[in-house]
Amino acid sequence: MAEPKVASFPAIRGALTFYQIASIITGVMLLLLVTEMVLKYTPIRLELFLGGRGGFLWFADVVEGPEGLQSTGDGVNLSLGVLIVHGWFYVVYLFACFRMWSLMRWRFPRFILLALGGVVPLLSFFMETRVARDVRAYLAERESAAGSAASIPATSPEGSR
Repeated sequence: MAEPKVASFPAIRGALTFYQIASIITGVMLLLLVTEMVLKYTPIRLELFLGGRGGFLWFADVVEGPEGLQSTGDGVNLSLGVLIVHGWFYVVYLFACFRMWSLMRWRFPRFILLALGGVVPLLSFFMETRVARDVRAYLAERESAAGSAASIPATSPEGSR
């Protein structure tokens, strides 16, 4: 398997920072989405709203209607907002995963595992920690190997006579 070029190490560091930020935001949004789904689709049947007749932040009942579950709240539906924001951040997260994967020249199953971090609750936090540790260790190892190889003077055949 091909290894990343030393010249791409600054790009890898930037991609790692971008991946870490996207991973944390996507993970938090996924946890909020799971919470929202539990509140809405279990017997609790609530959705979170901003403004409206219930005040600044309030929960409105979700009732069974002719077209399925319908909210009784007015104002800005924060539950729907969480769903939309997570979806868009997941796209950004996938781009960050792809960039990290392609720069590091990993095998395809690793990309799939990274992508699952945005749909499996808590996985993005574990993957972010693991990827950051692995990438930093890899870069440090390659840089120290390149530094020690550069410090060994090359001997010419004429100097050994």
